[in-house]
Amino acid sequence: MLSDSMKNRRSIRKYTEQEVPEALLDELFEVASRASNTGNMQLYSVVVNRDRASKEKQAPFHFNQKMVTEASALLTFCADANRFVKWAEQRNAVAGFDNLQTFFAATIDALLFAQAFCDAAEAGGLGICYLGTTAYNADKIVEALSLPHLVVPVVSVTVGYPAEPLPVQTERLPLAAIVHRETYTNFTSAAIDALYRAKEESDANKQFVAENQKETLAQVFTDIRYTKKNNEYYSEVFLNVLKKQGFL
Repeated sequence: MLSDSMKNRRSIRKYTEQEVPEALLDELFEVASRASNTGNMQLYSVVVNRDRASKEKQAPFHFNQKMVTEASALLTFCADANRFVKWAEQRNAVAGFDNLQTFFAATIDALLFAQAFCDAAEAGGLGICYLGTTAYNADKIVEALSLPHLVVPVVSVTVGYPAEPLPVQTERLPLAAIVHRETYTNFTSAAIDALYRAKEESDANKQFVAENQKETLAQVFTDIRYTKKNNEYYSEVFLNVLKKQGFL
């Protein structure tokens, strides 16, 4: 039977002052290292920031979200070919890992490792929240964390003990929006209306639209939260990081 805790999970953005023991973090990383990865090369790494000054230094890179400094730890998960390449060089092997294919594989590895950590952390009573801002300011994070050649930050996670009360669980699209059988079935206008109806009619999202003075929920996403201008700018930033770090 599927765990009710997984069905009821939510992102935690407010934490108590209780610190997560170092031994517990290490145990969670040990569990997470059992996650699937490309060719058992484990092309990932994680930088753990617990010192408040370190977290405060990175807070602007995550748009100064309070949870960055208030969480017990800020974890930056990285696509990392550096370690493997150094091992290959010391074993008389030549690793051709300075390319997009390797970055893609390492990114998959890093995200699988990150999700496995998060699943284990939540099962142990901790709260986590993914930070989608990591790729936006990857260049600044590379510098702040002294990331070497062939290491790129792909996602950050805050972790700590959840503060009460817990947030309301956010809505999700119905399975028909994301599950396709045998081949991809494209969406008709009627299907789009049906799949997004509950999301658009929720009181929270109606308030979201009103607060942002928009006509539709979609406009909040396209005109305010994820604009074409910002998407193009951050794409350029990240492409430059991939070049500087040696993947392009």
